[in-house]
Amino acid sequence: MDNFELMKGFLLSPVETFRKVRDTDLGDSLRYYLLLLAINAVLSAIVNLAIAGSVWMVFSDLFKQAGLAVPAVAGAGVIIIALVMIIVQFVLVFIGAAWLHLFVYLLGGRRGYLQTLKAITFGSTPAMLFGWIPFAGFLAGIWSLVLGIFGIRELQDLTTVKAVLAVILALMVIVLIVIAIAAFFFIAYSVITPVPVSTP
Repeated sequence: MDNFELMKGFLLSPVETFRKVRDTDLGDSLRYYLLLLAINAVLSAIVNLAIAGSVWMVFSDLFKQAGLAVPAVAGAGVIIIALVMIIVQFVLVFIGAAWLHLFVYLLGGRRGYLQTLKAITFGSTPAMLFGWIPFAGFLAGIWSLVLGIFGIRELQDLTTVKAVLAVILALMVIVLIVIAIAAFFFIAYSVITPVPVSTP
């Protein structure tokens, strides 16, 4: 299957498609993921440029009415941000797969880290293809989460319950860590900041 057939397969018949990619190597899955990242980056850049252009028109009118010079818009900044996001997401997918694989392994998944990585890269198809759409991107993210669970189940030979548990535990621990860090900084800030004393 070529990459565009894979996209169609993961959108329309994900379970069957995950079974077909069980024996694909790392290079194939990473090339597919890079293609998804590029598509997402291009479409996101177009949307961001359109939004930024609309917002900038309003601000430029305000500048003109105030008699101020209108600053130049750096459209290249959006493109640079898109390229940086491709690199960051490409690096993070390895870290995310390693974190998820820890819980997959604890729940009995023994087919290796590569299969977990493939579950994430292939499972991200909806989020990458539709995540750039304002508001609908959230639903695409949920869709990718479900596909990731299917991928873990099929590629790691786990039950659906164990695949769901692995994903939920991986996400829950991250949320708890973030909450703990936020609470620590909040408490530290409260202790350091002096309480204002009202004078009569």
